[in-house]
This record gives sequence, C-alpha cells and structure tokens, in this order.
Amino acid sequence: MAEQLRVGVIGAGRWAASAHLPGFARTPYAKVVAICDQNRELAETRAKQFDIADVYTDAGELLARGDIDVIDVCTRGSSDDRDNHEKLAFAALEAGKHCLCEKPVAHDYRNTWKAHALAQSKGLKTKVGLTFRYAPAMMYMRALINDGFIGTPFIFNGFEQNSQFISSEIPVTKMDLIPENPLADIKVSSLEGYGAPIIDLSMWFMDSTIKSVVGVLRNFVPYRTTVDGRKVRTNIDDGDIYIGEYENGAICSIQSSYVTVGNYPGLEARAYGSNGALICRLVEEFGVPQTLHQAKPDAVEFVPVEIPAEYFPPGYTPGESWPSLFYANLVHNFMEEIVNGGEENQGNFAQSARVQEIINAVEKSYRERRWIDLPLDEPAAH
Repeated sequence: MAEQLRVGVIGAGRWAASAHLPGFARTPYAKVVAICDQNRELAETRAKQFDIADVYTDAGELLARGDIDVIDVCTRGSSDDRDNHEKLAFAALEAGKHCLCEKPVAHDYRNTWKAHALAQSKGLKTKVGLTFRYAPAMMYMRALINDGFIGTPFIFNGFEQNSQFISSEIPVTKMDLIPENPLADIKVSSLEGYGAPIIDLSMWFMDSTIKSVVGVLRNFVPYRTTVDGRKVRTNIDDGDIYIGEYENGAICSIQSSYVTVGNYPGLEARAYGSNGALICRLVEEFGVPQTLHQAKPDAVEFVPVEIPAEYFPPGYTPGESWPSLFYANLVHNFMEEIVNGGEENQGNFAQSARVQEIINAVEKSYRERRWIDLPLDEPAAH
C-alpha cells in the first residue's frame, strides 16, 4: 500500500465542502486525487479549493482507475442512478475500493447487508457518515460507559431536532421526496436522514440491539416552496418519535425532527444506568459545539465534564465549527482502520444496516399501528 491512501470523492456539494474534503485534508493517511460530480463547474471549484488533481463527471471513469484505494460517496442520494448511494457504493466495492458512504447506504436495510457481505468477501473496509459518533464528546461518553461509569444500562433518551426547515418558504431541494401522488401516504424523511445518527448512538451506548419498536411519523409543514418558486404538497415525515426495547432489557425513546425550534444539528444523547448518568449535547450555541455532563446517585446534580485532548482530531483549533471538527475524526478513524489492517471497523455498513432496519421497523409500526419485533427477516444474499 502507498504511503498515503489515494482517495476519489464522488459528490462535490455543500457537505463535501464543509465536512468530507476538509477531513481528508487533515489526516496524514490520505490524499484526495480525484473528484467527480455531474456539475463539472462545481467539481472544478472544489478541486481548486482542495488542491485535487483530476475532475470527472462520470463516476464510472473514476472507479475504473487502478491507482485509487478509497472511494467516498457523498452525493445527494436521489433516485438518479448517477447520484444514488446504493448503486455507487456497490460499484465502488465491485471495483475493489474501500468505501465511505453517506447515509443511507440503501433505503432497504437488506441491501445494506448485501453491500457489507460484498465488502467482507473482498477484504474491504467500509464506513458510513454516522457523523455524531465521532464528536469528541460522544467518543469520550462511550469510553466512560465502557469503563462502567453508568453501571448497568437502564434507559436511553435520544433527540435529533432543529428548526432548519420549520419555514414553509424554505425550498425543497430533494425533489424526489415529493410524492408523485399528492394524496399518497407519508414518506420517510426525518426518521432516515436525521434519526439515523441518534439511532446509531442509542445502540452504541446501550451495548445492545433493539428487539421491538413502536413509533409515529408526522408531517407538520405540508406545503413547501420549491427551488423554482412553486408551492407543492410535501407529504414527508418532518417529525417522529419511537419507543424501543433492547435485547439486554434496557429501553429507549428517540425523537427526530427538522421543524422543532433549536440550532443545527440539535442532537442530544442521555444514558442512565444503575451507577450514573451522562448527557451529551451537540448543539452549536454561542460558539460552543458540544457539551458533556455527568451525575451519580449520591451527586444527582449534573456537572460538566472536560473532554480529554486525545479525542480531538488532527489540527483541532478551539472554536472550530462542528462539521469539520466531527467529520475530521470520522475520516481519520477510517484511514487508520485501513492502514492498520486489523479487524477494527466501527460505524461500517453492518452498523448502518442495523440502523436502517430500525428505521424500516418504525415505518412499518406507524403504517400498521402496532409494535414491531426485530429482526424483520433474514437478509438475502447479493
């Protein structure tokens, strides 16, 4: 393997510019050598910004290169084949590349399991953009739980909520979220796009998988303005809640929304156990992007916890905004996992499949108005 992993990035949009590309620029283990986007002008702009040598508009041409080790899929994830996470992730793995993919890898969890199996068969590592498990405060919270701080886990409460789309005047940028039939039943949006990270954390912190869920989806802002100024019916879930039972006996409540007043990203994780409790907030307020508090049965007032320097990414500067801060850890962790060559591969396609299965189960619970047991069924072979 080369001294640095050579990376090809597919997708040159806002999230690539604010999180992915800055993350690769900071790790000593990687160099982005090519970028691809259907919009060539946008790809060329990112190439100039981040000193990337080669620009493509056809992902197939980039994937055909034999000198690229890692593919990063950070497209919008629409149904367009050239933009679809699932098709691009499978194509990257078939081409023999390690793959970082934004969520969801696939809307059907069974297909994410297929992608995981394909990666394993080829000796490749995968990573999903479950950004918030890489926040320094969340990483330290996990370490404290591993060390027994909360004791036996009892309850997890998770929230991912902000008001970035509370106004009906905000244009709908993901046009494929608008049902072709305006009277169609509600389509999953917040639960999948915003709920996934807190669902991931809920299993990570409780050290268990979910065995049963019951949930509800809601569309609070039914009409929105499109990018071309039209008012359209957008029957998508912009708020949702579910209750879950873990295999180890713990329970959880999870809420996600992008129409609840609060700052982006608006994530909070609360873990309660027999010996203590921890609350981590990733809400950028007054220049502070993360906080961690702890309490004990004999000291129930929550007090702030200082996060050790070792949990911050290379090149960290105080006051750094959360997208670059958290994603730099994600990218650096993935590059380390590949370079080290061991079994370690956290937040991979298997974990994404578990998260997506819960999303699919909550949607099924809402539609059938009942508790749903997991696993839903056995994943089929690819």
